[in-house]
Amino acid sequence: MPGYILVLYYSRTGSVAALARHVARGVEAAGMEARLRTVAPVSATCEASDPDIPASGPPYCTLDDLRECAGLALGSPTRFGNMAAPLKYFIDSTSDLWMSGALVDRPAAVFTATSSLHGGQESTLLSMMLPLLHHGMVLAGVPYTERALLDTRGGGTPYGPSHLAGSDNDTTISEDESRIARTLGERLARLASRLGDN
Repeated sequence: MPGYILVLYYSRTGSVAALARHVARGVEAAGMEARLRTVAPVSATCEASDPDIPASGPPYCTLDDLRECAGLALGSPTRFGNMAAPLKYFIDSTSDLWMSGALVDRPAAVFTATSSLHGGQESTLLSMMLPLLHHGMVLAGVPYTERALLDTRGGGTPYGPSHLAGSDNDTTISEDESRIARTLGERLARLASRLGDN
């Protein structure tokens, strides 16, 4: 199965990064490479800049990482019911890929984490889908054949995996949340394989 699924995320406290690793495990369980990438924080000071390589964790995403992927899983914490500014800043830099149609017909999915149960999980997931639709990507959610959607007492939606991190970000990912994330990763890999054959 050629290519890789890009698991691209921004995480400040580690919850979205942990969820990204579960999505990546699902991708790899389906026999495809998962490429974990993140984005740099956005500085409020124009002169501030981060090094090209983060001190820890996965490398920063490049436009080539996105251009060459067979599919995309996009993750962000909620920020007032929307994706975080660093991820939006990166997405806003993809106009050349949009103009060339580079991502048309590739599968994509979204995931998030919030501090509170009603902290905007679903609105964040839906808002993250909008630029992917503009890119012509094929959106994939989590079907209710995944039983954990009915059993979860934390995060997890048909729009995409989610995690209830708690007000101090001290809640670990539950087994249901993990299953939902892995299921999405597996589904993305299967769809990428099928769509790539056409």
